[in-house]
Amino acid sequence: AQTRAAVLMSQAVQPAHADARGVLSAGQLLKWVDTAACLAAEKHAGVSCVTASVDDIQFEETATIGQIVTITAKVTRAFSTSMEISIKVMVQDMCTGIEKLVSVAFSTFVVKPVGKEKVHLKPVTLLTEQDHVEYNLASERRKIRLQHENTFKNLMKESSKFDDPTCDAEGAVPTRGSSVQSIELVLPPHANHHGNTFGGQIMAWMETVATISASRLCHSHPFLKSVDMFKFRGPSTVGDRLVFNAIVNNTFQTCVEVGVRVEAFNCREWAEGQGRHINSAFLIYQAVDDQEELVTFPRVKPISKDDFRRYQGAIARKRIRLGRKYIISYKKAGPVSLQWNISKKESIINNNVEAFKRLAAKSGWEVTSTMEKIKIYALEEQDVLSIWVKKQVNSPAHVAYHLLSDFTKRPLWDPHYISCELIDQVSEDDHIYYTTCPVMDSDKPRDFVVLVSRRKPLKDENTYTVAFSSVVLPSVPPSRQYVRSEIVCAGFLIQAVSSASCTVSYLNQMSHSVLPYFAGNLGGWSRSIEETAASCIQFLENAAHDGLKSAL
Repeated sequence: AQTRAAVLMSQAVQPAHADARGVLSAGQLLKWVDTAACLAAEKHAGVSCVTASVDDIQFEETATIGQIVTITAKVTRAFSTSMEISIKVMVQDMCTGIEKLVSVAFSTFVVKPVGKEKVHLKPVTLLTEQDHVEYNLASERRKIRLQHENTFKNLMKESSKFDDPTCDAEGAVPTRGSSVQSIELVLPPHANHHGNTFGGQIMAWMETVATISASRLCHSHPFLKSVDMFKFRGPSTVGDRLVFNAIVNNTFQTCVEVGVRVEAFNCREWAEGQGRHINSAFLIYQAVDDQEELVTFPRVKPISKDDFRRYQGAIARKRIRLGRKYIISYKKAGPVSLQWNISKKESIINNNVEAFKRLAAKSGWEVTSTMEKIKIYALEEQDVLSIWVKKQVNSPAHVAYHLLSDFTKRPLWDPHYISCELIDQVSEDDHIYYTTCPVMDSDKPRDFVVLVSRRKPLKDENTYTVAFSSVVLPSVPPSRQYVRSEIVCAGFLIQAVSSASCTVSYLNQMSHSVLPYFAGNLGGWSRSIEETAASCIQFLENAAHDGLKSAL
């Protein structure tokens, strides 16, 4: 069953809808998505509605000529005069019958009242359990939209405080060669049923110029991976000239962000050269070569003041986008913990340590936040997100190792831990702990059963390792009092810098269970990771100082 305000649109992908590679153009898909969303909004409201904003759109799959695209749009929640529309896009191959998810997106529509009479939207009828879930999440998404501007401003203030070494990396290129300008005259076929320029058409034009901009940097075949959240700032009408300016803002390994600004001019404004800024959007592309392999984009080198603003803005938006993606759309995976088996303990322990070492050895980490002694990095691989917090600590490495590998001391500095009890001392360096954590996103606190394996450095090395992951222990079954949760792969690397200082790196591969504790930091509207890291530094330095005094 579906809510009453749902619409279903099916489209066959024709050659006219496709790009040079035979793939459905993202611009055409954006047109269909906006149309379906508008129809769903008006079905619920009973009056004309217009697009106010579009949340991040992630494209998971592509559609090719001959395939069928099905778009389901429905109102998830109605507020006073605005409503959130959920859009789900599927593609089906007619020969095999196989269906794949292309995208899940959310847009906000507002009612367009006739005359002076105010329209108050009726509540949405919720028919399924999923409807109730989406209804509750809609208020969370709305909070994020409303605080988006302030979050972005705060992150931009932060970004001005640290240098990005990739700016001066060898091979970095200026972005001016990626600049593209285009102009469109709004004709009657481009207008919606209200007489304004159709929002989907504007998005399609923006996508066209952004694709050209991305291709000038990579010299290959770019394809749209996602669209950043944006608002429609103002309307345009038939007869307006729309000027589109696109340029690459920044690159991230195999992704590039292109910014597009749209200005509208009527005849008088056109003659005077003074237009109206009606939209800005940020589109994220990947690209493939002739062998369909992903292309690594060159790093870009900001030169002008405006270049630096756009460069830093792209970093801030990537962080916010990362947070929204994993907070709102994170897919809950099945259980990942290994069943603890004493007869297989060596294998389980070895897997714990090796998995953490592989995580620490991965490349492609990108800085998201920095303070005086703390840097935070993120690594996104497909749908797996990992966090790395690097701290400079005035404490001997062996002292930090001793304190961090003893989980019973974790609640002394980490507010995300309420208690930590030693359950089983498997060996001198491998222990199983039962930990409890505060309430975050449900009505119950969380608990974990964690295997902690510590390793001193080998003879010719200087790195101490503390690896941990969840295990299933029959003697500690889940209880109704807690939400039993899991850590996939996490730990500390402690490297000696001198006899009295070290760097402490904390790494964690995100799971559904630990995301609530990192959620605000990912999106930039909380500083709990930085605050916890600072608390850890203070704990280690105080312990080292007290130890030094007692030694004296």
